[in-house]
Amino acid sequence: MKGFKQFLLRGNVVELAVAVVIGAAFTAVINAFVKGVINPIVGAFGAKDLSSYSSCLKGPCEVSATGEVTTGILILWGSVLSALLQFVITAAVVYFCLILPMTRYAARRKSLAEIQSDAEAKEVLLLTEIRDALVVQQR
Repeated sequence: MKGFKQFLLRGNVVELAVAVVIGAAFTAVINAFVKGVINPIVGAFGAKDLSSYSSCLKGPCEVSATGEVTTGILILWGSVLSALLQFVITAAVVYFCLILPMTRYAARRKSLAEIQSDAEAKEVLLLTEIRDALVVQQR
């Protein structure tokens, strides 16, 4: 039990749990965006809901009142397209709002750290030169 408790209390597990919760909330935002913005734009050119796009692959396709295909083979490619759009939008938002700024921030911090370490190295070199000069003066 001690090992299990350590596993649960590690930062990775807690961070992962937070990421899942935020991801679920973010999915709701993306779904609302697709439903409220993307679907109406697509609706200007065709049906207002992407999931209504489909193609009958074999024979006459008949759909019952419950939405089940009774005859033929019906390909619901609109649902796939909608899911793909949601994925691309989610990936774009994550990249442009999280990954890109954090990458730039990390690069900026790294360059500042390098500048600071260079300054410290120059300071140490200068202090070494001063020490050597003082030793020579004392002789």
